[in-house]
Amino acid sequence: MSLPSQFPEPAGPEPAGAVADAPKGNWVDLYAPQWTRPYLRLSRADRPIGTWLLYIPCLWALALAGGAGGFTAWDLWLALSCGVGAFLMRGAGCTWNDITDRHIDGSVARTRSRPIPSGQVTVRQALVWMAVQTLVAGGILLTYNRLAVGLGLASLALVAIYPFAKRFTWWPQVFLGLAFNWGAILLWAAHAGSLAPAAVLLYAAGIAWTLYYDTIYAHQDREDDALIGVKSTARLFGDKSRAWLWGFFVLVMLLFAGAAVAAHAALMPLVVGLLGVWAMGWHIVGQMLRLDLDDPASCLAAFRANRNAGLIPVPFLAVAGWLG
Repeated sequence: MSLPSQFPEPAGPEPAGAVADAPKGNWVDLYAPQWTRPYLRLSRADRPIGTWLLYIPCLWALALAGGAGGFTAWDLWLALSCGVGAFLMRGAGCTWNDITDRHIDGSVARTRSRPIPSGQVTVRQALVWMAVQTLVAGGILLTYNRLAVGLGLASLALVAIYPFAKRFTWWPQVFLGLAFNWGAILLWAAHAGSLAPAAVLLYAAGIAWTLYYDTIYAHQDREDDALIGVKSTARLFGDKSRAWLWGFFVLVMLLFAGAAVAAHAALMPLVVGLLGVWAMGWHIVGQMLRLDLDDPASCLAAFRANRNAGLIPVPFLAVAGWLG
């Protein structure tokens, strides 16, 4: 199976310093100024899927929260700014991950070409780059209300812990889920000035979704992880992984539907919101039917497909919020 990519395959040799598991012909390798490429690769700007997966729960929350009191012009700023913030904080988190994992990455075929183990960037340079991204994202956060600012600062603890999780637990995907879906409660707070049961249910649905897609992603590295002692749900579940993935899928659907029910008292907005959850569910079913956990290319394709899966409910939730 060929790897899907939003970029065409380039002609000729790969650019110097290209990361092995980045999409071929990505904009960083082709168009970014030469001196910026190692830093953009540290931030995973050459593979935007992670930014999408961080941004999408923010959009869910913003769209669903609109049902509690309608949308305002301020929500446009929230939607745009959290997209920029997701790019920056995903970049800062990936930089921190590469700093802490530099010795592990050098031992894994898929990751040894990353900027730090390949010598493109020093640890000190990476720390400075991480600080720059975090400070710019912090400037955006300060435009939000006090509750959202507090929640944003609290998320830094999750970002700091995550890279170490695979050293002490078989469930590092839980820590990734806690960090990657924090935007669901942050953006709810930024919109409403408070939290609600629907926000908590949405956050939990996002965590279950992360367990689903990142378990698939981790299957690419099962053999290397076993050799160097890195823990993951993919290794923990082994031959039972497919059953666990179906279980995570069911949990996502139940929690997401519960969030829609909690957010909408009126019937029509609720039906529209649930249609979005239903459509996302069918997309994930299609992923599962095509998925071959023993084929790294299939795992990567399924992982990347979750961008589209996560975006499907957004217009439904937004319409439901407008109707509500």
